[in-house]
Amino acid sequence: MPEKILVQADYILAWNEYFEIIIQGEIVIEDSNITYQGPRQERSLESFSRVISGDLVMPGFVNAHTHAAMTLFRGYADDIPLMEWLEKKIWPVEARLKKEDIYWGTLLAICEMIKGGTTCFADMYFHMEEVARACWESGIRASLAQGLIGLDKIKGMTGLKESKSLIQNWHRKGDGRITIMLGPHASYTCPPAYLQKVMKMAEQLDVPIHIHLAETRGEVEECLKVYGKTPVNLVNDLGLFEHDILAAHCVHLSPGEIDLLAEKEVAIAHNPGSNLKLGSGVAPLIDLLKKDALVSLGTDGAASNNNLDMVEEMRLAALLQKGLGEDARAIPAQTALKMATLNGSGALFLDEEVGTLRKGSKADLIIMQLKKPHLFPLHNLLAHLVYSAGSSDVDLVMVNGKVLMEKRKLLTIDEERVLFETQKRALELVKG
Repeated sequence: MPEKILVQADYILAWNEYFEIIIQGEIVIEDSNITYQGPRQERSLESFSRVISGDLVMPGFVNAHTHAAMTLFRGYADDIPLMEWLEKKIWPVEARLKKEDIYWGTLLAICEMIKGGTTCFADMYFHMEEVARACWESGIRASLAQGLIGLDKIKGMTGLKESKSLIQNWHRKGDGRITIMLGPHASYTCPPAYLQKVMKMAEQLDVPIHIHLAETRGEVEECLKVYGKTPVNLVNDLGLFEHDILAAHCVHLSPGEIDLLAEKEVAIAHNPGSNLKLGSGVAPLIDLLKKDALVSLGTDGAASNNNLDMVEEMRLAALLQKGLGEDARAIPAQTALKMATLNGSGALFLDEEVGTLRKGSKADLIIMQLKKPHLFPLHNLLAHLVYSAGSSDVDLVMVNGKVLMEKRKLLTIDEERVLFETQKRALELVKG
């Protein structure tokens, strides 16, 4: 018999066209799906295997772009521009990574994400079978992509073979929680001929593609120098945008490229924290949204952020655009919330399975505590979630109808063991 759970709350944030807030509401969960969401009903509590109550129930956050195991390098390479950061610090130490390091680094990231209310994330890195194992064991939802570098022919083909194996072994596994994309790193690490191979495999295996795009001004200038085209126009001319694409960053865009990304329905992962810290710039978020582009939020990796805090990313995304545009109305709270939840579902091509609490959606939800000084008085709940709340206000996390954290205690991960293992491994890696 499927488990039947009743979740009751003072407030339920139910995404619909009106951004409805249900007061004194409830959600019924059967197995992994939501079968009712609305005002409280007269019910026999004996018919439920569990009754959960809280202040606010809302969809879990969707982190649309990260490199989970880079938690191992948190604080290792700070205050350095992107290419110097990669070439002199990150790539040399990544070359020493072992499969076991990836597993433990990913578990550390998952601990942090769950405790911050993230129920689903998109990841691109190495040894992704180990990432999938960590996701399967922990109960979180994830869309995974083997990072592909096409500069070396042998390594490039090996990466494609590993990607195919990852799809065969893990796509839609873990009760459907784990999905797979192809992950060409960027146009400057994946030449046109290699990107063509990636696109062919994506078509054959019917999976989306996750790529970094137009992250820095230097990337754009180098692409113009080598190919006579910007990264966006280069990959478009290759036919990349005819596929389902999740494009991370998209910071340096011309007006025409903004139109193109919107027209081609390219999903964009906006990473304000990482872009600021690496000095990469600020994405033209207002212009993208004006063109109805699908924009989600991501943290990027913990080596360049330095956290995986989606509440912080919401606040940054909203405040940055208000300040740059000198317009307090630029990114309203509800827009930032939608980017962090429902838009993330679309960006990961999950067809609104998550990021919402509608009837029929997956039971990926969080309960937040509201009875705290920094959240009182409750004039505007949506504004509080973006401008006042902290990730530590998350009290309970559920994914696919299974509780992963309750009263801030992780239930599927040995947090103390993860902290011990990652500290030991991280120090060994940077020693060389």
